[in-house]
Amino acid sequence: MSRRAPAAPEARAKRGPRSAFARALEERPPRGTGPRRWLFVPYDQLTAELGPLSREPAEELGIVVVECPQKAARRPYHKQKLALVLANLRHFALEQAARGVAVRHVVAASDYASALLPLAAELGPLRMMEPAERELRVELAALVGSGALEVVPHEGWLTTDADFAAAAGKTGEPPWRMDRFYAAVRRRTGTLMDGGKPRGGRMSHDAENRKPWRGSPPAPLPPRFTPDAITREVGALVDSQLKAHPGTLDLATLPATADDARAMWQWAERACLPTFGPYEDAMSTRSSGLFHTRVAPLLNLHRLLPRDLVARTLALPLPLASQEGFVRQILGWREFVRHVHRATDGFRRIPGRPPTPNADPSALGANRPLPAAYWGEPSGLACLDHVTSDVWREGYSHHITRLMILSNVAMLLDVSPRALTDWFWAAYVDAYDWVVEPNVLGMGTYATGDLMTTKPYIAGAAYVNRMSDYCGACAFDPESTCPLTPMYWAFLARHEDALAQNPRMIVPLSALRKRAGAKRVHDAEVFARVSASLAKGERLAPV
Repeated sequence: MSRRAPAAPEARAKRGPRSAFARALEERPPRGTGPRRWLFVPYDQLTAELGPLSREPAEELGIVVVECPQKAARRPYHKQKLALVLANLRHFALEQAARGVAVRHVVAASDYASALLPLAAELGPLRMMEPAERELRVELAALVGSGALEVVPHEGWLTTDADFAAAAGKTGEPPWRMDRFYAAVRRRTGTLMDGGKPRGGRMSHDAENRKPWRGSPPAPLPPRFTPDAITREVGALVDSQLKAHPGTLDLATLPATADDARAMWQWAERACLPTFGPYEDAMSTRSSGLFHTRVAPLLNLHRLLPRDLVARTLALPLPLASQEGFVRQILGWREFVRHVHRATDGFRRIPGRPPTPNADPSALGANRPLPAAYWGEPSGLACLDHVTSDVWREGYSHHITRLMILSNVAMLLDVSPRALTDWFWAAYVDAYDWVVEPNVLGMGTYATGDLMTTKPYIAGAAYVNRMSDYCGACAFDPESTCPLTPMYWAFLARHEDALAQNPRMIVPLSALRKRAGAKRVHDAEVFARVSASLAKGERLAPV
């Protein structure tokens, strides 16, 4: 294996005027002059606390970091997401250079594979921890097959394939359930367990975490950061070279350095976690996040490590419902969806079902286009318009708005699950294939049927009114004129046959059968009218 010394800093930077990043990299020369082993660090593994970077001497290591304009162009990614990834990638490179690690920074002319192949020829075979994203694994498969790229295990996950298999039962076949998986992992690790029994008598305290929020206690304001020259340069790059991408770019809300990531978590510990549990499901016009920690983007880049956040949360003097609720998000749901995504090859091969090569399942046959309202055109539905406004302003909204507003409305409209998934992937700063596809295809739209969830998560106006303050600013009355309620009933009517054998749908389907014929006709008319209007980009109004 070649262990050549790194090329001069000028060879690492883009041609043309030297950027602040290139100058900063040059100011941090590698330590030592001996041979090095080289590691490709994907965009979502920006940590020196895992893998070879955590164990091998800095003077014996070199890393390759790649910026890929082609990747940015694949989808209309939110500007804030592009800036978040680029700023963290560059700061991570500088942090490693400050340790004495040699750094090769490459701007790819096309894809990742074409950028890495000549480096492997020059430096010898590269190593990498296995990428979390299937998309990148597929892109690099030929390099792995040729021996130019050696894959070592990704050490950021908290659970193993054996954990998933143990929870799946004797056959390992679906349906798979997060609660079984979470309980099995809790028992194996002893997390929140006392004498073999779950602390508080239950594995999940979700039933205690469904309070609406009426303004008290006050929702914390997210931290703001002072962008340095590197982050400002990334912002300028996004505004110039990627200006056609949607969304607002706000560098002051962007944690870019390792210190920023730590500050984000310290804010979450202090301001969010003590009250996270009870208001986990609440939604409000006054706060897009309420007491949610907003750390998922940093977790998914590995600027914060899941193991550390779980350990810190368990060490805090928190109410059990908040403590368990947050741990479940990481040790339960986050780990579970990763296993489901791998086990199905990104929903292309689901056991016992025909293959879906384009990862486009739709158990209920939904195939309508995504309305323009998701891209910022007013729909007239205050809940939908407020949440989409939050998303295009911040690249963020919390998981209940994602499930019970964005996914719910799309389901009631029979929108294509793939179209909605691709929108989430582009719009949210924390979205990558392994997490967004299970969340939207598997849960948000019921596109994979009962593969990983027990029922469609649909609701009418009563739920939205109970759990939020959106209805107060809406032209529609949640008790009389809001179309979400008749659309809920129309959804059940359209899909009654497909859902008839689902035990969790017995009660709503029984209520549907008791619904008067005139109301059912009205339900179908509302669905047709609303669908047609939103498909044209028109704004709804009470009739």
